[in-house]
Amino acid sequence: MTKLLIRKFIKNPEDVTNNDVRTRYGIMASVVGIFCNVLLFAGKFAAGFVMHSIAVTADSFNNLSDAASNIISLVGVKMASRPADEEHPFGHGRIEYISALVVAFIILEVGFSLLKEAVGKIRTPEEISFDLVLFIILGVSVLVKLWMGVFNGKIGRKISSKVLIAAATDSIGDVVVTGITMVSILVDHFIGINIDGWAGVVVSLVVMYAGFSVAKDTIEPLIGESEDPEMCRKIAEMVGSYDGIVGTHDLIVHNYGPNRSMASIHAEVPNDVSIEVSHEIIDRAEKEVSKKLGIVLVIHMDPVETKDEKTLAAKSQVAGVLKNIDAELSFHDFRMVNGQRQINLIFDLVTPFVYDKEKTAGLLRNIRRQMKDIDKRYECVITVDRSFVQGEEQKKEVREKGQEKG
Repeated sequence: MTKLLIRKFIKNPEDVTNNDVRTRYGIMASVVGIFCNVLLFAGKFAAGFVMHSIAVTADSFNNLSDAASNIISLVGVKMASRPADEEHPFGHGRIEYISALVVAFIILEVGFSLLKEAVGKIRTPEEISFDLVLFIILGVSVLVKLWMGVFNGKIGRKISSKVLIAAATDSIGDVVVTGITMVSILVDHFIGINIDGWAGVVVSLVVMYAGFSVAKDTIEPLIGESEDPEMCRKIAEMVGSYDGIVGTHDLIVHNYGPNRSMASIHAEVPNDVSIEVSHEIIDRAEKEVSKKLGIVLVIHMDPVETKDEKTLAAKSQVAGVLKNIDAELSFHDFRMVNGQRQINLIFDLVTPFVYDKEKTAGLLRNIRRQMKDIDKRYECVITVDRSFVQGEEQKKEVREKGQEKG
């Protein structure tokens, strides 16, 4: 079914970096969600009304809220596809995150309302009448929601959409919710114990948890989360592959919505090469990498020593000291100012976020002491830096990709 819908409604379905294609995916998924959820609401509400079940009725309104969420997602996807303008030079992509946040609050509100109603049913329970036909309707709804979960998850991962991935999670949650509701009906019918109110409480808690999860997933990119480590690896690897670039560091990626990223990176070039030659290489790398990855890339050029044996030996000594202290430490922009009585070693030190002010101060003292042990003339002039790449393992991989030519 998913392949059929994609083939019928999406032109050039594999070109997911194209915002028009991505928008069509989002619209198709939202329309399918609206249709399915309205259908499920009608069926479950009828079943709940006939069977006098608060759990079934609560489940039906959960589907209605899902339909409303799909409408908001539809509007959000359409608005997010609007091009950049004078007031929004980075486009409107983050509207998709905002629409997902609105959806999260709707889900939470529905959950709180259902919890209040379920508590009332615990205090004053009503008799539940069993109807096989209506019970089958609930079973069918489980299958529909299961398909919707797979459908939204597949498309969400394909186009990297947090809204659709959240919708997939919500659909799987609905499968659990309806399953709990069906269990409560069977318990009442075959055992004679009315747990409808308590089942309603569980349903409401599951709904609220889904709302909280959606809110968490959409707030993170609005606050400014780390970029996908695979994208960071590609940027560092591609920039570092150009002849004339001997290393990279200080990669920063800003996200302005799905498929809308701006990145900056420092590229190290030999200091004995003409600035015009290095600039031509940097300029070409900016344009080509930007086009290949669909981002806006800005490259800062850092001239570094690549031939002086004394400088390279001192740089190797610093690398050895840092490795012995903490394998997660790295450094860049290394320079050496030589003198008879004092040799200044100037570099930027990249530390993990676990290093607070006190721990960093101790680290600097340790580095300076160990370098003094190697040569008493060494004076380390260190600027503390942070990495904006996600995760220590990913930082290490990006760092190695950027420095493997050095």
